[in-house]
Amino acid sequence: MAKYEKTDAAVAALTPEQFRVTQQSGTERPGTGPLLYNKEPGIYVDIVSGEPLFASSDKFESGCGWPSFTKPIEPANVAELRDATHGMVRTEVRSAHGDSHLGHVFDDGPRDRGGLRYCINSASLRFVHRDDMVAQGYGDYLPQVEEVA
Repeated sequence: MAKYEKTDAAVAALTPEQFRVTQQSGTERPGTGPLLYNKEPGIYVDIVSGEPLFASSDKFESGCGWPSFTKPIEPANVAELRDATHGMVRTEVRSAHGDSHLGHVFDDGPRDRGGLRYCINSASLRFVHRDDMVAQGYGDYLPQVEEVA
C-alpha cells in the first residue's frame, strides 16, 4: 500500500499559488483554476502528498467557479473540519495525510448523487489521466473512472 505524506521537497516544489492555497488555506479566484473545465477520465490527487482524493466520474459542473465533486474517491483521505472564518460557518476539506487545504463541502450538490458539493481549488490538485494511473500507482482506482465514448 502506498504511503502518502507531506514532505519538505513536495512543499518546496509548489508554485506560489499552490503554496498559498494548500499551506495557508487560501482560495484561488473563481474561474481561474486549470482543472475547472477538465473533462478527461482519471483521478485528482493531493498536489503535496499524492493521496487519491476525487474521481472524474464524480466531477460535475456546479457553476461555482471551482472544480466540484459529489464525493471523495477514498473517504479516509479527506478530512472535514469546522471553519468559522470570514464571518460564516462552513466545512473545510483538507487532505488527511498531506494536511493540504483543498476547499469546502456544501450540501447543495446534485440530490440524485448524494446532495454534496465538494468545492475544490485546482491549485490543491494534480490530475492523473486514466491512461497513466497504473504506472503512477493508482491502478486500484481504475474501476471508479468512467470510460469516455
